[in-house]
Amino acid sequence: MSKPTTPAESAQLKDIVAHAKEYGFVFQSSEIYDGLAAVYDYGPNGVELKNNLKRLWWETMTQLHGNVVGIDAAIFMAPQTWEASGHVAGFNDPLIDNLDSKKRYRADVLIEEKAAEYENAGDPARGAALTAEMGRLLTANDLAGVRQLIIDEKILCPVSGTGNWTEVRQFNLMFSTQGSAVDSEAPPVYLRPETAQGIFVNFLNVQKSARMKIPFGIAQIGKAFRNEIVARQFIFRMREFEQMEMQFFVRPGTEGEWYDTWKAARRRFHEALGLPAAKLRFHDHDKLAHYAKAAVDIEYEFPFGFKEMEGIHSRGDFDLTQHQNLSRKKQQYFDNDLDPATGKPYGNYVPYVVETSVGADRLFLATLCEAFQEETITEGEGDAQTTKQRTFLKLHPAVAPIKAAIFPLVRKDGMPEKAQQIFDELRFDFRLVIEDKDAIGKRYTRQDLIGTPFCIVVDGQTLEDDTVTVRHRDTREQTRMPIGALRAYIGEAVSFKTVFAKL
Repeated sequence: MSKPTTPAESAQLKDIVAHAKEYGFVFQSSEIYDGLAAVYDYGPNGVELKNNLKRLWWETMTQLHGNVVGIDAAIFMAPQTWEASGHVAGFNDPLIDNLDSKKRYRADVLIEEKAAEYENAGDPARGAALTAEMGRLLTANDLAGVRQLIIDEKILCPVSGTGNWTEVRQFNLMFSTQGSAVDSEAPPVYLRPETAQGIFVNFLNVQKSARMKIPFGIAQIGKAFRNEIVARQFIFRMREFEQMEMQFFVRPGTEGEWYDTWKAARRRFHEALGLPAAKLRFHDHDKLAHYAKAAVDIEYEFPFGFKEMEGIHSRGDFDLTQHQNLSRKKQQYFDNDLDPATGKPYGNYVPYVVETSVGADRLFLATLCEAFQEETITEGEGDAQTTKQRTFLKLHPAVAPIKAAIFPLVRKDGMPEKAQQIFDELRFDFRLVIEDKDAIGKRYTRQDLIGTPFCIVVDGQTLEDDTVTVRHRDTREQTRMPIGALRAYIGEAVSFKTVFAKL
C-alpha cells in the first residue's frame, strides 16, 4: 500500500515535474490549447532517456536470454480478441462520486489509501484486514458492500471533506472507435488496453517461425490505452502509455518455479539500473484474477509513496485456452521431451504462462525521481570560498540522454576547431553535444541538469599535446587524458554491459 503524500513529498514531485518541462524531458500534451488531461509528450532529452530504458529492457530480455524473442503486434485487433480475454465484459474499475464536490474517484484507491494510513500509524494488521475485505467484496462484485465499507471506515472526499457518496458502479476502461469506414453497423474496434493479447494470438506463429521450444518467451514494447477514472501523479497514470511485456510459455506444473525465477530476475534488473533496494519492495496481490495462480508487484517508493512499477503474474493457460475456444483454432504445443514418470513424450498441451510487465513510463518516472539530486557544494578557497545549491540528474551513464559534452575553453586560438574534430571522431559511437556559449561553469551546470555524465574540455594544452580534461558529473572531479583514450573511457562507462554484469 502507498502512504499518504506529505507536503514535502508533494513539493519534491512539483520540483521534478517543473524540471522535466524546463529541461526537455516531458511536456503536457497540446499545452498551447491548455493541454489534454493525463496525456504527455516526451521532449528531446526525455525521448532519449525513454528510448535508452526501452532498449536496455529489450536487450536484457532478447539478447541475454537465448529463449526469448520479440514481436511488434498491431494496436488494432479483431474485436473477438477482447471478448476472449474478458476485457469487454470485465475490464472495469469501481467508480464512486462525491455529491458535494462533484469529484469522481476509484473506490478501491480510496480504500487502499485508508489502509496505508493505518499502516503508517503503526497498525499494519488493520490495514491488511481492510484491503483483504475490499478484495473479497470486489471478487464477489459486491459494489454495495464496497460503498458500505467506505462509509464504515469514515472515508471522506479529500476536496469537500464529506462522506456524501453515490453508489459504486463499474466503469469499462477501453477506448472504442468505429471499425469500418463504410459499414455503420460494424462492431466497434478497441484501442488495445494491454499489449499481452497481441502476443497470445501470435503464440503459434512465433513458436513455429522462430523454431522455439518450451520454455520460451515472447517480448514486446508497445502503446496501450485506458480511459482511466483517476489519472494523476504526473506520468504515473496516463490514458496513453507504453508497456514492456514478456510472456513466458512453460510446461504445466513448472509455472511456480518460473514465477519465482522471473520475480527475482526482474527485481535484479531495477537494482542494476540504480534503483536502491531500500526503495523497492514486493507486494503480493490481495485480489487475484480468477485465472491467476499468483501475482506480485514490484513497487518503487515514488515521492507519493510506494506504487506499482512492474507486475509478475502466473496466468495459467487461461489466455491461450480462451482464444482456442473462441477462434476454434488449437493453441497447443507438442512437447516431445520425455516425462520421467511415464517415459513417454509429454505430448500436446496448452502451455501455461508467466508474465512480466513493466510500464515504460513508470520506469522512466522512477529513474527520473531517483536521479533528481539537490546538494550544497563549496567552491573556491580561503576568503573567496562560497557555498551554493547544486541540482543535477544522477542518471546511470548507460541511459543518460547525452553521453558527453565537448567544450572549447574559449572561442578562439583553434580550440573550437579542435573540439569539432573530437566531436566528429566520437559522434558515430555516442550521442554528444558541442557547446561554446557562456562561462565554463554555466556550461557544466546545464549538462548536470540533464544528466550528462562527462564534460570534455579543450584548452590550450590540448593544442600542444592532444590531451583534454574530462569532468565527472557526480563528483565534479577532473581527469586529464589523451584524446585517443576517450572512446574506450566513455564507452566502458556508458555500455549496457555495466548493467548486464549485475544481472
